[in-house]
Amino acid sequence: MPDAFRTDVLGRPYVVENIELPDDGEGPVVATLVRKPTRKRAGKAVLHVHGFADYFFHREYAEWWTARGYTFYAIDLRKYGRSLREHQTPNFVEDPADYFPELDAARQRITERDGHTSVVATAHSTGGLTLPLWLDERRPPELSAMFLNAPRLDMQGSARLRNPAAAAALNQLGARQPHRLIPRTVNTFYGRSLHRDHEGEFDYNFEWKPLESYPVYAGWLRAIRRGHGQIHRGLDIKAPTLVLSSGRTVYPKEMGEDVHTNDIVPDVQQIRRWASSLGSHVTSIGIDGARHDVVLSRPEVRVRVYAEIDRWLTAYVEKPA
Repeated sequence: MPDAFRTDVLGRPYVVENIELPDDGEGPVVATLVRKPTRKRAGKAVLHVHGFADYFFHREYAEWWTARGYTFYAIDLRKYGRSLREHQTPNFVEDPADYFPELDAARQRITERDGHTSVVATAHSTGGLTLPLWLDERRPPELSAMFLNAPRLDMQGSARLRNPAAAAALNQLGARQPHRLIPRTVNTFYGRSLHRDHEGEFDYNFEWKPLESYPVYAGWLRAIRRGHGQIHRGLDIKAPTLVLSSGRTVYPKEMGEDVHTNDIVPDVQQIRRWASSLGSHVTSIGIDGARHDVVLSRPEVRVRVYAEIDRWLTAYVEKPA
């Protein structure tokens, strides 16, 4: 094992290493690569990218892949989770391509250093925007498949927010005042549905995944909308792609059953609309009863989620020997 690895906050057998990156306008920058080994030696790996106001803590998800024979890697991108430093604005970048250097470094470690020749790339939410943009740009030959869990492929809300005039205004504001705070109302229902201290079953760090989410800044939102535009113009990812989302989106006014059984963050109709823009081989499935992060749904729903991933892998990715 490389000397750079140390025991992760999740405990053994999870280990972690820093990826040192060039300074940006706020100072030193680092990303963090988490690794969980598999007992099987098949040269297969998974690289996972988290979403907005998020980080990797998904033990069950990692263990499902390692039991299948994949070494599991998850990256906490710059200014998120394990990679967030005191001098930094959480989540802030001004271009989706700002994340490409740490993804390049993770790929180098997984393939050239650790010897994996087949990689399944997976991502959740805004990670499901960053990851396909990187894959479309880099076209890594070892990519065997891509799985996106409720990717943020458009901006939810009124159509007025997505018209050309709104896009032009955001582009100017984001360029001139990138740290301008964008007002928005955020409830805590989603986080409460997940965390075991509230109505959920999972344990994670509230400093890295706060109930109130993170502030949104004009420069970051401009970057996200530019990424959406690239998706909408169409990517050319050749690898088999699976997109899973909830069966529907609701916007509840109070904590209740709807919070646990639907996506309450992005509009799943937008996910379905734009999924086919990712490439030429896309399977898109809605899972009734799933939460926004489908692998953090209730246990009986997670069984269906993993069954769909298994069916897709068996059909399109893991060819018989």
